[in-house]
Amino acid sequence: MTGFRPAYPLLTERLELRPHRMDDLDDLYAFHSRPEVVRYTPWPVRDRDETRVALEKKLPQGELTESGQWLVLAIELRETKTVIGEVLLKWASETDRQGEIGFALHSAYQGKGLAAEAAREMLRVGFDELGLHRIVAILDDRNTASARLLERLGMRREAHFIDALQFKGEWANEYVYALLEDDWREADAG
Repeated sequence: MTGFRPAYPLLTERLELRPHRMDDLDDLYAFHSRPEVVRYTPWPVRDRDETRVALEKKLPQGELTESGQWLVLAIELRETKTVIGEVLLKWASETDRQGEIGFALHSAYQGKGLAAEAAREMLRVGFDELGLHRIVAILDDRNTASARLLERLGMRREAHFIDALQFKGEWANEYVYALLEDDWREADAG
């Protein structure tokens, strides 16, 4: 495959998933600046200027040109046109058809099924459009809300690594969840 760009916007019942734009800055800052949102993300709490720099790096991440890259999309609430989070899909390996998903959501919008809705759409894109065979999610084992969300999506916990990495100044344990294409198709058909 020489590259991949979904047909935007990706629409779900309540959400629009799309590449980031510079006018997302205020909405992005509203959740990148919240300690409870970034607790389990690889980035720290950001001020407005740090959020702007991060946003500029996200602008070209609406397409994949080679394996190893991340598709990073804004999660926009269709009703209000507010960006309430981000959802990611990594094209980890073209040869082995492997991927990885991730997500972050403003705390005011958590617990409403919105992250699951966005993640489900990214799984669809990964399996149905990118042709992946297996998609994983890797998370801190203290992130119980995300673990429950992944399980609701049909992902199974495959590994629990103890003191797997230094994360924000301390040793962290990791869960690895995965979903196979066949399991996705079976659940989708049912």
